[in-house]
Amino acid sequence: MKSGYRSIPEGIILTLITCGIYNLFWNWHQMETCNELLGRQEFSPGTVILLSIVTCGIYFIYYQYCMGGVIVEIQRKREAAPYENLPIISLFLSLFGMSIIVDAIHQNELNKFFTKPA
Repeated sequence: MKSGYRSIPEGIILTLITCGIYNLFWNWHQMETCNELLGRQEFSPGTVILLSIVTCGIYFIYYQYCMGGVIVEIQRKREAAPYENLPIISLFLSLFGMSIIVDAIHQNELNKFFTKPA
C-alpha cells in the first residue's frame, strides 16, 4: 500500500494559495486512502468531484459526512479508538463553510495509520 500520510499544514497552505484547487487533489488522495484501508471501492473520486461541482457544493457537504463515517469504520476495523462524532462534526463544519478544517481533521485521523515519511 502506498503511504496515505499527508502533511496537514502543506495541504492547508497549498489549498489557500491555489484558491481551493489543491483541495480537490487532497480530497482525491483521502478517498483513495480510505478505499485502500477498507479494501473496497467506497468512494469514486471523479464522481464525488463532478457531483460536487454540479450541485454547487451541496454534494461535497454530504461527502464530508460520509468520509467521517468511513474513517470511523476504518478505526473500528483496525481496532483504533474511533472518533465517534467525526461524521456529525464533519457535517456541521462543512455546512458553515469550514471544509478545509474538516479535511485537516480527516487527514489527521488517516495519518494515524501511517508513519511520517523521512
